[in-house]
Amino acid sequence: MTRPPVESAMVFAAGFGTRMGALTAERPKPLIELSGRSLIDRTLDLVEAAGIPRAVINLHYRAGMIRRHLAGRDRPEIAFSEERPAILDTGGGMRKALPLLHGDPVLGLNSDAVWQGNPLPALLAAWQDRMEALLLVVRRENALCHAGTGDFFLDASGRLARRGGRASAPYVYTGAQILRTGRLAAAPSGAFSLNRIWDAMGADGGLFGLVWPRRWVDVGTPAGIEAAEALLAEGTR
Repeated sequence: MTRPPVESAMVFAAGFGTRMGALTAERPKPLIELSGRSLIDRTLDLVEAAGIPRAVINLHYRAGMIRRHLAGRDRPEIAFSEERPAILDTGGGMRKALPLLHGDPVLGLNSDAVWQGNPLPALLAAWQDRMEALLLVVRRENALCHAGTGDFFLDASGRLARRGGRASAPYVYTGAQILRTGRLAAAPSGAFSLNRIWDAMGADGGLFGLVWPRRWVDVGTPAGIEAAEALLAEGTR
């Protein structure tokens, strides 16, 4: 296998999962199972299959349950970044985890995303030195159980532009990205969204997108679980 351009993956697993209602009252969303396997394990399976040796997982809500669940897993190598007393959002969470993340750039993955197939080899192969970030997107019609009206426009050079004040945009971010960490390291500590970092990169022409041509499920609600189960039942992953 060709060595991937990243050495570490950041897996976001700290959220409260409030859209899941009663399903997350006693467990964190990353431990919800699809076809008998937890969301967090499915995410780590993709990291392992892509040849990335290390994963850093941020924790907050019911952190001990995730630690115990993953205690017996040795691939990829796992480190935890626990957020206390307050949850730090995506940008603050990744910034806090930087000392644990090896190499630059790093891969970022939401633990509540399910793709048709494994998109990570394509994302890694598309990375170029001119990029500050490369976000995996799908066309809006391929985004299942996602309530938004699109996030980005994509130009002929592969650069992304925000929907901004327009009513809709054709592409939706799917929760997978490759990101250079310099701007994160320079950011103040505390809670903030990665959107702030993306906007700065976009203003300088460094924010790029890769279109995954298949379907993606936002597993943020019970309906998302049903859609992801159906997608997995097709045997395409």
